[in-house]
Amino acid sequence: MEKQERIVLDVAYQPQVRTNMDTRRIMLNVMLALLPTLIAAAYEFGFKPVLMVAVSMASAVFYEWGYRRLTKKEPSIFDFSACLTGMLVAITLPTSAPWWLPLIGNFFAIVIVKQLYGGLGKNFVNPALASRAFLIASYAGIMTNFAPARAMGVDALSMATPMSYLYSGQPMPAYYSYSNMFFGIMPGCFGEACKAALLCGGLYLIIRKIISWRIPVSFIGTVAVLTLIFGHEGYDRVSWMIYNLLSGGLFVAAFFMATDYATSPVTLPGQLLFGAGCGAITVLIRYFGSYPEGVTYAILIMNICVWAIDKGFRRHQFGVSKEDIAAQKAAAKAAKEAAK
Repeated sequence: MEKQERIVLDVAYQPQVRTNMDTRRIMLNVMLALLPTLIAAAYEFGFKPVLMVAVSMASAVFYEWGYRRLTKKEPSIFDFSACLTGMLVAITLPTSAPWWLPLIGNFFAIVIVKQLYGGLGKNFVNPALASRAFLIASYAGIMTNFAPARAMGVDALSMATPMSYLYSGQPMPAYYSYSNMFFGIMPGCFGEACKAALLCGGLYLIIRKIISWRIPVSFIGTVAVLTLIFGHEGYDRVSWMIYNLLSGGLFVAAFFMATDYATSPVTLPGQLLFGAGCGAITVLIRYFGSYPEGVTYAILIMNICVWAIDKGFRRHQFGVSKEDIAAQKAAAKAAKEAAK
């Protein structure tokens, strides 16, 4: 008898999926995209940012493992989503923050925001940003105590952040040149300082098709257009726009926070609207809010609106008319009333 050749068909990924990029690979790619930011932070602020990230990632993994074990659910630490959450929580902290702060922040992010709502993909707001908002409300003094970059020297210890100057309307010091702000030579959260590193990481994610360009471009573009239009007394319009783009956490939020799969729209027009909404609310808070930075609350507000955005831009089933959909809804309603 002739030996028959055995053919193995891999059906792990459906034919309509153009890539075999699973959750683990996505999380690893995002963490890889954040490595330039971490390297830049270590160069500007010393070894502490690396230690903070390590503590934060370890605590996030521990909380997820512990919660899943206590609730007798399947372990989920091997998808690396907890590692990424821990990394994002850490980079939104100031370098002067104590080591125990990410422990509290990750408990809120992993247990309260993520796991209590069912785990990965079921949370309705970004866990890392929700954690940041919680820490700002609970430890405002710590979260607004920003250590300067080492390149600024000892005399810079009493300097405020660029965002503080913009909020108060004071002239920006000459030291805060465009180049210094672009390369992160300024005080602030160590993960949002170096815009060059964040831009490299964001472009890597777009090229690898991990994220779409629509949300970050519409987010940053809306902030640019609105600040250019409205301007501010004491600044020319172009300078005011550039300072708003290079100050605060706009870049890290646009590339790494707003693009979270679970809390951003899936429709293409919806992504553009989502990014524009984040940008508009950011500018609104920066102009009229009591807190200088607005990206955290802008994204959280838009996270809550994602369901409505996707519903508004939802495509109809191919081959089914609006009349057919209306008839199906009427039949379902009639059946429900008849069952009563």
